[in-house]
Amino acid sequence: MTVNHKSMAVAIMGPTASGKTAAALAIARQMPVEIISVDSALVYREMDIGTAKPTAEELASVPHHLIDIIDPLESYSVMQFREDAIRLVAEIQARGKLPLLVGGTMMYFKGLVDGLDDLPTADALVRARIDEEAARIGWPGMHAKLRELDPVTADRLAPNDAQRINRALEIIELSGKPMSELLARREKTSLPFELLSFALEPSDRAVLHKRIALRFDQMLGERDDDGIVAEVLKLRARGDLSLNLPSMRCVGYRQSWEYLDGLYGREQLRENGIVATRQLAKRQLTWLRSMPERIVVDCLAKDATDQLLGALDKHIRSA
Repeated sequence: MTVNHKSMAVAIMGPTASGKTAAALAIARQMPVEIISVDSALVYREMDIGTAKPTAEELASVPHHLIDIIDPLESYSVMQFREDAIRLVAEIQARGKLPLLVGGTMMYFKGLVDGLDDLPTADALVRARIDEEAARIGWPGMHAKLRELDPVTADRLAPNDAQRINRALEIIELSGKPMSELLARREKTSLPFELLSFALEPSDRAVLHKRIALRFDQMLGERDDDGIVAEVLKLRARGDLSLNLPSMRCVGYRQSWEYLDGLYGREQLRENGIVATRQLAKRQLTWLRSMPERIVVDCLAKDATDQLLGALDKHIRSA
């Protein structure tokens, strides 16, 4: 299979444990590609197990971008991703290869396709007041408050997603309007390339949940010294990280950190991690349903990768 449509890039989206990496590597065996990671956790160095980072062999088999680019102490915004992705797509196309944007961070995909929003800038005093209220009633209580004011945004956020709940409530206070309404008003921008989007989605949510449980068990390992707990223990030993950072709020890392704080035992760690990952998958699928131009492939089908390859080949040949 050859690439003859130089202005095209391909997105492979999907919830966690849907087989995105395997699909991307299968395409890489058929045509010259480079992979751009669309994952807000894979950007962090020293975070390998809990992010299901591609193996050294997988990374060596095809060029990857936007993996291991910042320290866990730093943050990486949607704006930074959009700028980096557009630049990388152009560079990859100039090398005569097909850019594959692969991942499950739907805010990155949304920001790339729809452009950046024109929301009010942060206000430290407003954020401080929201934090004070959260200290009294907890972030699940603040999430319930957000649901009354902006149910669309609340549906996309976890009850303990302090950073994003705070931002959504801040926007409401500063603008007097829900964030979802402001985002719906923005003018859609055009990308300097065609983006063909595939979504690996499950026909049976229960089967995806089993995959999620298996993956988390693999991350957890049999002992604390051979899995994600050991990884978090090493990160804690640095002395400069905390649960206030976006890196440590990633699914699996937050739960492991709380486990090491003695808040619960290993079995509860497993349960909390699996539940949090399922909630993440649910939010990812909610985002996907808002993307009407995607081509849906059942990630549970035995020939899912063949379906994706066939559709991609057909598109390239007809371009």
